Amino acid sequence: MSDKTVRIGSASGFWGDTASAAPALVKGGDIRWLVFDYLAEVTMSILAAQKAKDANAGYATDFVHITMKALLPELKAKGIRVVANAGGVNPLACRDALAKVAEELGLPLKIGVVLGDDLSARAGEFRERGCTEMFSGAAFPQRTASINAYLGALPIARALDAGCEVVITGRCVDSAVTLGVLVHEFGWKPDDYDRLAQGTLAGHLVECGAQSNGGLFTDWETVPDWDIIGFPIVEARADGSFVITKVDGSGGLVSPATVAEQMLYEIGDPRAYHVPDVACDFSDVRYEQVGKDRVRVSGAKGRPPTATYKLSCTFMDGLRNMAFLTIAGEQAAAKARRTGEALFKRMQRMLAEQGLPAFSEKRIEVIGAEDMYGAHARPSSREVVLKMAIKTPSKATAELFAREFAAAGTSMAPGTTGLVGGRPAPTPVIRLFSFLLPKAELAVAVQIGDERIAVDIPTAGGFDAGRLGPALRYPKTPAIEGFGKIPLLRLAHGRSGDKGDKANIGIIARKPEYLPLLNQWLTPERVAEHFKHNSPSRVERFDLPGTNAMNFLLHDVLGGGGMASLRTDNLAKCYCQVLLAMEVPVPEDLSL
Repeated sequence: MSDKTVRIGSASGFWGDTASAAPALVKGGDIRWLVFDYLAEVTMSILAAQKAKDANAGYATDFVHITMKALLPELKAKGIRVVANAGGVNPLACRDALAKVAEELGLPLKIGVVLGDDLSARAGEFRERGCTEMFSGAAFPQRTASINAYLGALPIARALDAGCEVVITGRCVDSAVTLGVLVHEFGWKPDDYDRLAQGTLAGHLVECGAQSNGGLFTDWETVPDWDIIGFPIVEARADGSFVITKVDGSGGLVSPATVAEQMLYEIGDPRAYHVPDVACDFSDVRYEQVGKDRVRVSGAKGRPPTATYKLSCTFMDGLRNMAFLTIAGEQAAAKARRTGEALFKRMQRMLAEQGLPAFSEKRIEVIGAEDMYGAHARPSSREVVLKMAIKTPSKATAELFAREFAAAGTSMAPGTTGLVGGRPAPTPVIRLFSFLLPKAELAVAVQIGDERIAVDIPTAGGFDAGRLGPALRYPKTPAIEGFGKIPLLRLAHGRSGDKGDKANIGIIARKPEYLPLLNQWLTPERVAEHFKHNSPSRVERFDLPGTNAMNFLLHDVLGGGGMASLRTDNLAKCYCQVLLAMEVPVPEDLSL
């Protein structure tokens, strides 16, 4: 087994992440590889709309015209190679724009492009075949904005094998930009499942930028220097083992807790984390501090993947509009709620009088009144923001909402002041439709110059979630008599995120001795009760003994999720904070 160590810097967690990350990694990270993750489902629909207006658009322009334009001379001088899913829905246009920048700088650059993920032209076929949404069973939409398959790491590795200095992809699983590098560097085979699982975990841990290095960490006050927070570096070896670290002297914090929180971000069953190359089991992963800001990660296991690709389709489903008013003074929250209710009552009457369609959905939230906490909210502030949001198929209905909302400024609650952001304009409701397609039905290729190289992807499946057994793995413990209650925050930390219309909440015991108490108290039923104001249809719990953790999956709690939701927390970013406020009974002799 080779002793070679490969250092990969991850410079972006989404399209819009800080432009300071890549230069810091290139200048001070001693890296050989630089990877970027730009894409989310809503990003794909935005890029598709751009491409519909301009055939040369539809990619992450910042990657080319800001990051690569500034860094390309130093990347070439240091021999740092780049992998990015910046291609969006138009990876060839992204390549052409980057090639032009390289030419203007007088730098030769070999660029590879991964093709095959864009299946928008097959919308009619999928509709005629009766493809249904993999979670809800809904029928295929009549009109689509984008359809893309989540490709894996093998085509990226193939392009790197061919000597490409930059590889641009369209839609791929977020971790693939890292795993593709590792497959190329170490020559891992398609059936090296444990190594592929470790490489996927490495990619998952760094795909969200600084989130593994102290970003969003529960104990945020312990994280230094947010302004210069270091983005993650993976130090990987051929056996699949790796260390997460950052640039020396940068801000942030790399600890078992910061890294473990990121592992639990946006996952479902940790024993069945699916990517095209492998079915991963993260339930026994372990984290070890091996130096300042250095954490060794081990224990991921792999099984044969499924025989299908997951496809993400986005489509427009009417319009939405949101508006905000600031309201201050005694009983500010009550005044805000009455204002919202009165405005909706007036608007609905006016819509009926004018023969306009009613709102298909409407929502009032009072920001500052702890609406996210439901029955567990504390007395609210004397200054709040009223948020009203609507969905409608009618532009005229959305415009009436925008006009009538402002009237509250002079006719309703005292202490009402200006609209936040001015009079609101309607925007499209973007919905996500996910379905599966056999891998054998999709052709994947790499374009290098004028040559298009077919990539052989294993199409046989093998993973069967039905063989996994019970998700609750901790031994049953006797009921613990409580002598008092403390917030869950004192016993655990964690991270939450979204999975479509589902929220996941990962909870990690601060000390191993707290785990029996958490196991006994944090049942799916209690978590469902804590979030009853969001009406979860189901709550599941999955145990992760390797990390002294558990992951909760709350179904149907995000109002459609993403850009289809009217909720303030449409991505479940705050769900963990809400759960950490739960009062937990503890025995008198518990050491805190």
